[in-house]
Amino acid sequence: MEKEMDMSDTYTDNTNTNLQQLVVFSLGVEEFGINIMQVQEIIRMPEITRIPRSPNYVKGVVNLRGKIIVVMDLDKRFGMNSKELTDDSRIVVVDIDGTVVGLVVDSVSEVIRLQESNIEKTPDIITQKINAEYLKGVGKLNERLLILLNLENIVNETAE
Repeated sequence: MEKEMDMSDTYTDNTNTNLQQLVVFSLGVEEFGINIMQVQEIIRMPEITRIPRSPNYVKGVVNLRGKIIVVMDLDKRFGMNSKELTDDSRIVVVDIDGTVVGLVVDSVSEVIRLQESNIEKTPDIITQKINAEYLKGVGKLNERLLILLNLENIVNETAE
């Protein structure tokens, strides 16, 4: 994934309502999925300006084509240890009900289609490690398991 990806008009003609399209990214060894309709774009790591006295999971702000966007460290948001940024690190820019936020992820791997029948409730053992309100469920894709995120709950707490 050398170039930036603009997700605003990707797969907009999908008429199968039992199919979810997800952007898949990793944090550590875990794979996560978010609804593609919430993703505006995926960008390389720019210079991030820190904001004094902001919550520890807010990395700072970036200027994205003239718009100031808050950048959130998902590792810290989930109470996980933050890792060093690498060449694979990306910011996934999402729009949640008009709130645009950048999410720092270790890498973005692909866009997939997942049948809703392959999505199950989040197991209790996972919700003990990550706030259950941040999760929508677990998706099964062949031998892989994807943790599906509820971005509304992750992002809206930052707006408060």
